[in-house]
Amino acid sequence: MSDGMKISHMYPIRSAPLQLEKFVHSDLKKAAKDSPFQKMLQSEVLNFSRHAETRMAERGIQLQPESLDKIRDAVDQAASKGAKDSLIVYRDIAMIVNVPSRTVVTAMDGNQMKSNVFTKIDSAIILS
Repeated sequence: MSDGMKISHMYPIRSAPLQLEKFVHSDLKKAAKDSPFQKMLQSEVLNFSRHAETRMAERGIQLQPESLDKIRDAVDQAASKGAKDSLIVYRDIAMIVNVPSRTVVTAMDGNQMKSNVFTKIDSAIILS
């Protein structure tokens, strides 16, 4: 080793990045995804699509925490009845919600609701 040769030149280290995905069995991933805890977390969440967020910002629609609670309860009611896509009207706000994914697809205020036809829904919930 007097010629200045390093150990790494003699034994090059060639390892691929560790990919944990290979080590997690698909059944375990599915079980974690479908766990009661995960289902409980998902049932508490109300998602907003990018389109809905854009429309709400453009139209100045702001939801207070108590409003979100009522809307979440309405989504729970729709889910219990087997609804897929619901129109939820709360005060002067209307939202189309994909019930299985708990996602608000679009939202409009009172001005946009007038003379509007709502399509591709299977249920409607009017909240007070």
